[in-house]
Formats: sequence, structure tokens, C-alpha cells
Amino acid sequence: MKNEDRDTLPEISVIMGIYNCEKTLEEAIDCILNQTFEKWELILCDDGSSDNTYCIADQYQKKYPDKIILLKNDLNRGLNATLNRCLNVAKGKYIARMDGDDRCSKFRFERELSVFRENPELYIVSTDMEYFDETGVWGHISHPTKPVAKDFLHGTPFCHAPCLVKKEAYDAVGGYSESNRLLRVEDYHLWMKMYKKGFYGENIHEPLYQMRDDRNAYARRKMKYRVNEAYVRYLAVKELKLPVIGYIFALRPILVGLLPSSIYDILHKRNLHR
Repeated sequence: MKNEDRDTLPEISVIMGIYNCEKTLEEAIDCILNQTFEKWELILCDDGSSDNTYCIADQYQKKYPDKIILLKNDLNRGLNATLNRCLNVAKGKYIARMDGDDRCSKFRFERELSVFRENPELYIVSTDMEYFDETGVWGHISHPTKPVAKDFLHGTPFCHAPCLVKKEAYDAVGGYSESNRLLRVEDYHLWMKMYKKGFYGENIHEPLYQMRDDRNAYARRKMKYRVNEAYVRYLAVKELKLPVIGYIFALRPILVGLLPSSIYDILHKRNLHR
């Protein structure tokens, strides 16, 4: 590849699966357009929306044809398959995530790239994350600065949506796994696959990303998704060669789902670092 060709390639490919998010999509896309780091491409893939989501995305693509790529699934395929489709056309050295109903700081890419510049041995960089609804910010989540294998015993060690990841790490593990057993825990499984191959990461302790969510969403989490999380925890113990006692930790998502709501609320608030 010629040097001049390299200069025109985006450094960051932002992958965004969109589905029935017509009311929030503009704000999410504008957060990418307003980044202080400008060498990026945004790959949108509509996953069979039944509202005006695709039309809004199409308007942005026509306005920014050199920056935005728009794809459309013929039917609803789910987030894992949709993100993999975005990955297949991504040209950047780094892959960033963004969801169609969230927002992020305009300094997000600049800060994440600075960590990679200072620590070239890293493959994953993510940030703290805030939760917000129509009343404002109501929660905050943080993970260890430099996660190690044993941190997988307690759940995913990175927030997925704010992440910036070297594409070579995605390629080495085959992207997102699309099994039904991994629905809603695709990120947890992704990090496990990467850590198994020696692709480690770091978390920035600044809330550079905000996820739109109501306060009771996690409490309504279906048991089948709790079972999926338990399954990934089991795989983490097995694949990362963690202590056998870790198999007990694998049952935690299921046990938490069986707790009385009053006890659950106490545990959940503690996890959100309010």
C-alpha cells in the first residue's frame, strides 16, 4: 500500500448497530461528528428497524458520504451479527463502539488514543461510564485500571460501548461470537477470547461515555440472559485457567436473579458506585 493511500485511511472505524432508535440517533451520530480527533469513519448498520431509523441514518450518510458508511440487514439479525457485518468493511487500525441511543464526550477518541500512544503493548482501552435517563445521570460504573484474568470472575472487566480496540485483536478472535448462548454478553465473551490470546487492556477512570438506560432495566433482566452470563463466567474459568473455586462465582448471576428485590437493589446500587 502506498504511503499516500495510508494517509487517507481512517485511523478509527466506529461500528454502530442501529435498531428502532429514531428519537436518539441524531444525538449519537452528532457525538461522533463532534470528536476532537477527526480521522475516523462511522459504519452504521440498520438491523431491520420498523421506525424512521434508517431514513435518518441515510440523511446523514448523504450529507457526509466520505465519513459515513450505511448498511442494512434484510431482517433482524441481532447485535452480534450486525457488529460483525460492520467489522467486515472497517478500514481503521482501531475499532470503536457507539450505540444509537447513547452519547459520549467530544474528547473520547483523543483520550483513548493517548493511552495507546503511551502504552503500545495494549490492545483494549475503555472508560468509566455513566447511566442517564430523562431526569439526568443516575449511575456510574468503573472497572479495574489494568484488568487481569482473575477479574473475569466478577464479570466483564471493560465497559463495551466506550471501548477502543485494535482491529488486529478483533481479527485474531474472529470478531463477536453469534451463538444464542451469548446474547447480551457478547462483550464479556469477546474480552475473554482476547485475553486468552494475550490481548490485554486498560480502563480510563473518566466517564467519557453515557449510556441511556432507566433505573430498573437491570432488575428486569430475563433469566435466560443471566444464564448466558453464568455460561461465559464458566468459560472464563475454564479457558483462562482460573482457580476451580471460580466455578462457584459462575453461578452468581443466576443466584442474584433469585434474590428478593429489596436485597437486589442494595447490591446493584453498590455496583453502580453512586
